[in-house]
Amino acid sequence: MKPPRFEYRAPASVEEALPLLGLDRTVLAGGQSLVPLLNLRLAQPEVVVDINGITELDYIGADDGLLRIGAMTRQVTLERSELVRRRWPLLHKAVRLVGHPQIRSRGTVGGSVAHADPAAELPVALTALGARFHLHSPGGARVLSASELFLGPLYTAREPDELLVEIEVPEQPEGASTGFAEHARTHGDFATAGAAAVVAPGGHAGVALLGAGPVPARAEAAERALADGAEPHEAAVLAAEDVEDEYRRALCTELARRAIAEALL
Repeated sequence: MKPPRFEYRAPASVEEALPLLGLDRTVLAGGQSLVPLLNLRLAQPEVVVDINGITELDYIGADDGLLRIGAMTRQVTLERSELVRRRWPLLHKAVRLVGHPQIRSRGTVGGSVAHADPAAELPVALTALGARFHLHSPGGARVLSASELFLGPLYTAREPDELLVEIEVPEQPEGASTGFAEHARTHGDFATAGAAAVVAPGGHAGVALLGAGPVPARAEAAERALADGAEPHEAAVLAAEDVEDEYRRALCTELARRAIAEALL
């Protein structure tokens, strides 16, 4: 199918983009999610704001112990970053499972976050890492945690006149190790379920589940258990205890166990 008619705008900066945002307008980043929705006419905006020309949002860097990722950073750039691989390896593990190389070469980190698919790898990894998300609008700026940003499937707290500009990831504790596990019917397909884990000496633990509910959510009971020295299976059972479907709960338990066990190696 062909997309519906829309007005196309292509700002060259964040300053130019913000006044173009609002109701019945949508942002085009990598297009890996939006273009199919347009072609199927599941999305029918009056205006498409293409931010691919905003080069100021394409960066990865470390500042005061924080990893800063511009919203227009391509997923393949994240995948190939030596900085990310060394200091934030969970993101490296997660992004390698996103679709296929062709998808990662166009898809953006910010686009994956803003799309808020509960079966997406990057939102769940960022949730486990305690990431924060920077939003700008003509009226100012605000920073949200994962629990504040992700509200439901394909639904976030971003207002129509706001633009996601940066993802901020805190430095991981000394000695932290990570694990990521997911199940998909075929390689590169959407995952049925998955889990991300970060464990560090001194009682630090971050665990989040993919595909276990409407949003990527921290498994706080599992994190507390790991801080108290629980075994991977014990923590995994707690991580998936609120998953209602019996099959999915069993799958999430096993994937959480694998992710936690990998982090504890």
